Amino acid sequence: MRILRTIPEVRAAIREARGGGAMIGLVPTMGAFHDGHLSLMRGARAASDLVVVSLFVNPTQFGANEDLSAYPRDEARDATLAEAAGVDILFAPAPSEIYPEGFATNIHVAGLSDVLDGASRGAHHFDGVATVVTKLFGIVRPDTAYFGQKDAQQVLVVRRVVRDLDLDVRIVVCPIVREADGLAMSSRNVYLDPAARVQATALNRALDAGAAVFEAGDAAAGSILSAARDVLGGAGIDPEYLELRDAETLRPLARVDRDALLAVAAHVGAARLIDNHVLRVAEASNDRETEAGA
Repeated sequence: MRILRTIPEVRAAIREARGGGAMIGLVPTMGAFHDGHLSLMRGARAASDLVVVSLFVNPTQFGANEDLSAYPRDEARDATLAEAAGVDILFAPAPSEIYPEGFATNIHVAGLSDVLDGASRGAHHFDGVATVVTKLFGIVRPDTAYFGQKDAQQVLVVRRVVRDLDLDVRIVVCPIVREADGLAMSSRNVYLDPAARVQATALNRALDAGAAVFEAGDAAAGSILSAARDVLGGAGIDPEYLELRDAETLRPLARVDRDALLAVAAHVGAARLIDNHVLRVAEASNDRETEAGA
């Protein structure tokens, strides 16, 4: 595995690989790798001739009072894990490489960037995501880019950028990777002390409770959210948001009559955590038909 720091170095490596007909897979990350990141790398490795992982803690997606300075960083550990996962190039640029002096361009995706995390963290968060991912696509020119379902809203924003700007890259979304107790893997889990670590499991249990209501045949948003809210309340968690929205447009839903995103964000101990479940209408209908015919 090569660790590259500059855009010209990456472009030269990509040109060489393209000359041999290679298919390029990109995994954009901010480092502090866990099994969720590694699952993306393994997915890229299985389908690509050259796997590029970017390791860049993107300053433009952090707010003034967020954890940019404290965000976990350990490049040596990340490099070891990436190499073991079969990564060919680890692109680890300095901020000045991505945002040189005088940088003045910003990408904003209206609508999708303004709700859920966009409402909580500010629309600048997804502006930063959209801008840096677009830059990475321009630098690496991947055939395929890999993202995790845990960042569901980010995925929708990136897909809209790709569609609206006619970028020639296929977006692959990989399932959420969870700990044995259901907690979604996140780089920010390292902020949790033992008590908060136990408390944080309520996020996934709340989503499970909401999904169970839907799967039992009650598609009303109020019923689904109430079941999820009860679990969070029982664990002493006051969510930053707990919402049910269209899985593609993120418009609020009064009932699940199309695929829906049940999403939560909450501060637990020193960590701000997010999680989600997708409620799929076709799957629920098939399950109920199977039960009725059993």
